[in-house]
Amino acid sequence: MSTLIVIAGQQSDAGSKESNDDSCGIRIPDDTQLTTKGIAAVIADGMSGSEAGREAADACVQGFLSDYFSTPDSWTVETSGEKILGALNQWLYSQGHQKYGSPKGLVTTLSVLVIKSNTAYLFHVGDTRIYRLRDGELEQLTTDHRVTIGTDKTYLSRAMGIDTHLDIDFRSLPVEKGDIYLLTTDGIHDFVSDTTLKRLAIEHRRTPEAGVDAIIRQATVGKSNDNLSAQILFIEQLPAAAEHEFYEKLTELPFPPQLEPGMVLDGYRILRELHASNRTQVYLALDTETDGKVVLKTPSVNYEDDPAYIDQFMHEEWAGKRLNSAHILKVFEPHGRRQCIYYVTEYIEGQTLRQWMHDHPQPSLDEVRNIIEQIARGLRTMHRQEMIHQDLKPENIMIDEHCVVKIIDFGSTRIAGISEITTPLDRDNILGTRNYTAPEYLRGHGGSNRSDLYSLGVIAYEMLCGRLPYAKEFTQRNMNRQKYIPARECKRNIPEWIDGALQKAVCINPERRYSLLSELVYDLSHPNQTYSRKHRAPLIERDPVTFWRATTIVFFLTTIAALVF
Repeated sequence: MSTLIVIAGQQSDAGSKESNDDSCGIRIPDDTQLTTKGIAAVIADGMSGSEAGREAADACVQGFLSDYFSTPDSWTVETSGEKILGALNQWLYSQGHQKYGSPKGLVTTLSVLVIKSNTAYLFHVGDTRIYRLRDGELEQLTTDHRVTIGTDKTYLSRAMGIDTHLDIDFRSLPVEKGDIYLLTTDGIHDFVSDTTLKRLAIEHRRTPEAGVDAIIRQATVGKSNDNLSAQILFIEQLPAAAEHEFYEKLTELPFPPQLEPGMVLDGYRILRELHASNRTQVYLALDTETDGKVVLKTPSVNYEDDPAYIDQFMHEEWAGKRLNSAHILKVFEPHGRRQCIYYVTEYIEGQTLRQWMHDHPQPSLDEVRNIIEQIARGLRTMHRQEMIHQDLKPENIMIDEHCVVKIIDFGSTRIAGISEITTPLDRDNILGTRNYTAPEYLRGHGGSNRSDLYSLGVIAYEMLCGRLPYAKEFTQRNMNRQKYIPARECKRNIPEWIDGALQKAVCINPERRYSLLSELVYDLSHPNQTYSRKHRAPLIERDPVTFWRATTIVFFLTTIAALVF
């Protein structure tokens, strides 16, 4: 399968100055990170008026290139970049004050270009620049953060390290084969015209090191009075979405045979089958190396020629390995090379939440709160990794013999960082269970953390009431006519404030739900006066349809009465 290939060159020179306060760096990994993280180029120009501009520029360049490739693969480029730059900015600001006692101690401009799959991501603060040369047209992709005072004085309006608050310009745009990206400091672009930059970039498109050298020489000829730094990146090849290549990669390992008790596969002795469906088989096995019980999950041979299914199955393992929580099923690394497709998880001795609900039809509020809080802890771990479970339901939650609650099954999990990688497959199909799937999915919208929160709210409601919060199964047609069934109609002993919390959690409009899991957990244990009768919001806010219907009826009756009398 074809991969991203970028030819790059860079150079930084003091120019006419005694010292060089510029810094730049490019990292092109040669392993799997080329797919999961892409390549990164960073250029920085330490502010000449600061005490340690060079130190600030170096810290940003080296810090970003080091930290970006250490962030979780599940994070998006935007999340990774913003977290890193925010931390770098805080460090520059605090160090500037500690070392130099001045907000101008460690200050620098910064421009970052990340190319992942078929997309370019730009982060920008200050007056360094990123250009793109495509089809003979040179376009400046960043905006200079400069303020002009008087007729000839310009000052930076934004920079790294000058304030605790950092305002970053971010944008993403498609990449095309043959694109040239040019990053420069103001010692270059203030003294070399765009026409000349374009000509030199085109002439040296396949020899970028010679290209940046020619640009720096041109800036020197143009009497530049500043440091000189430039980077050129030529996009020689982009990852192709060829389905046959993608399928070949997925099917490097064969599907496993039907496993029977006593069989040994890669050091795992099969004890018995735990579960079987038309999609997967789940086996209890003995790890002969540790003498401990584990679970082997294998794909069904019914999908042996289905690349979308294989991709989904492999991402279950990928997601599970990156989640570390007492409330999430642990996925283990196999001891050696696998002979076929399967993955290994911990064995949980217990029952599903569905079974627990059947055995406890009248749970106490404390029991429900305890289970919901543990599920929320597991979900919070997933959300911090930018993963959305998307199929939270009682069947996908286990309660072990010690009453520890664990989320299982990551088959529908959406991983934000993986979604940025171009493939021939559609990874956004709805795979959840309709009664628990958030309504926005049925409307064709993307999910968010609030979508998982909706599912958690439905589970909490069902545990308390023994039924679902809406009378009918959601469809696109009936969604706007659905009415929440108050929990107190099912059980009068449910406090009004808990009913209010449940109603907010399962609101059809995601914008009206809780934004944080902790808010729901808190409101299920602490009376929120907003949901008490005397503090209840006006009817027009709670149920605008009913409000206007009642208003219309009153108006009609008033009109009739006026005509009669």
